[in-house]
Order: sequence, then C-alpha cells, then structure tokens
Amino acid sequence: MTSPKLDEQLDRDIGDLTSALGDPTRRAIYIAVRQAPDAVTTAGIAQVFDLHPNVARHHLDRLASEGYLEVTSRQAMGGEGRGVGRPAKHYAPSTKEVEIHFAPRRFELLVELLIKVIGALSPEDLSAVAEKVGRQYGMEIAAEIGEPSEEGYPEAVSAVAKAMTGLGFSVDPDVEGHRLLTSHCPFGSAGSNHPEVVCSLDRGIVGGLMASLDQDCDPVVFPAQSLNANCVTEIPLTIGR
Repeated sequence: MTSPKLDEQLDRDIGDLTSALGDPTRRAIYIAVRQAPDAVTTAGIAQVFDLHPNVARHHLDRLASEGYLEVTSRQAMGGEGRGVGRPAKHYAPSTKEVEIHFAPRRFELLVELLIKVIGALSPEDLSAVAEKVGRQYGMEIAAEIGEPSEEGYPEAVSAVAKAMTGLGFSVDPDVEGHRLLTSHCPFGSAGSNHPEVVCSLDRGIVGGLMASLDQDCDPVVFPAQSLNANCVTEIPLTIGR
C-alpha cells in the first residue's frame, strides 16, 4: 500500500498529464518534438500533422504552458523565421519528467483485471468482443482527429500510424509493405500475457481507423517474437468505399 503523500502526488501527476497530454493529437505532437533532432516550429508541426497553423500553435503553447516544452526565439535555418521581423518561436523538450511513479504497474493491473472480467462474461468469443470494442474506439478516435488532407491508401496508413502514436504506441508505417511496425505497446506485459485479447483489440483499433478513412479492411496482427522485435500489423491494400 502506498502512503497518502505518494497517492496525492500520483493524483497530481495524473491530473497534469490528463490536462496537457489527454488529447491524442497533442500527445503525438509531444512525442514528435521529443524525437526531433532540433527545436521545431509551428509551421513544421502543422505540416507534419496536417493541421492549421493556429491549431498546431495551440497544442504547442499548451504543452509549453504546462512545462513539457520550452520556447525559444531564434532564426530558423533556411525556413520559417528567415528575413526581417520577429524570429519564429521554436519549441524544444523541457526537462520535466513525464513518467508517473507506480502508474504503469497500476495500468497493467487494471488491464489484467478487465481482461478477466471480459473473459468471465463472454469466454467463448473473447477475441471477437475485444476486436469489436477496438474497432468502435478506432472510429471514435478517427472522428476526433479528422481526415488527412489527401485521400488514398498511403495517406490512410500514415494517418493511422500517427493516431496510434498519439494513443501511446510507437508505430512506424511501412506503406510499401502494407503494414505497421510497432516497437512499443502501452498495454505492457498484458499484451504478452493475453495476446488473444490485446492483439484483437489492436486489430480492431486499426480496422476502425482505416474504415473511417474509406479503407475498410481486416488487419492481421503478428505479435513480437522476442523482446526487441516489432509487432507487425498487416493492412491489406483496399479500394476506398
């Protein structure tokens, strides 16, 4: 059992993360800034995420106001900010830690318990239930994010990878290979303990996202075979509805 002070700190940490990183697009932007080799600009983020510059600026400023990003003003190298006038804002990761003590363990425990509940209620079609829930959730996320500026299979796969990253996955799109490569899953050990449920849930989320982008298909998930390997989600090439 944790102490009251630790519980209070955990609640504050969760509150901070929910307010700043609760939005899927904002989480994806935060991850992109942390992974960028140099500070980013509003225009750069707007281009990467197909956002209006004002929307991109809102997300960046919100992350900065919560202390997750630092803001600097300097001339950009060959891009935004060149010439006369006020230098463009540049955003870089701050030193603020995002990790929450005890939260990953509690999250994985919650997943384990929910899987047991679902199994007790519907043991015969556990995977089907998980896929159905995931698909519905994927369609809800797609509605929140909106469609990419361009239509087509490559754009849909890239958009799905960004959306999954915003949900806490680390996903790289392999458009030519018709697949997604996942190096990190937010479900942690629950994914390896219950692949029939977690992989079905993932498959449903990807399917729901693709269906919302007029690329209805039945993805196939291949769990990682080793600790350092990727999970592979094959996305059959389809013709839009």
